[in-house]
Amino acid sequence: MAEPATAFEPTDDDALTRAVAEARAQVAAGQTIPLRDVAVWLDSWGTADERPAPSWK
Repeated sequence: MAEPATAFEPTDDDALTRAVAEARAQVAAGQTIPLRDVAVWLDSWGTADERPAPSWK
């Protein structure tokens, strides 16, 4: 039996192409989240001071 595909192994080339195009459009529109903000958020997971997810800058 074949292993199931994961989100990291897309099996639909058209869907992958659309996802990449959408991501590039978001970056071009400035809809990004700084890596440092994401890292701070992730580091807070499971702590008493868990932070809300960061938003676009």
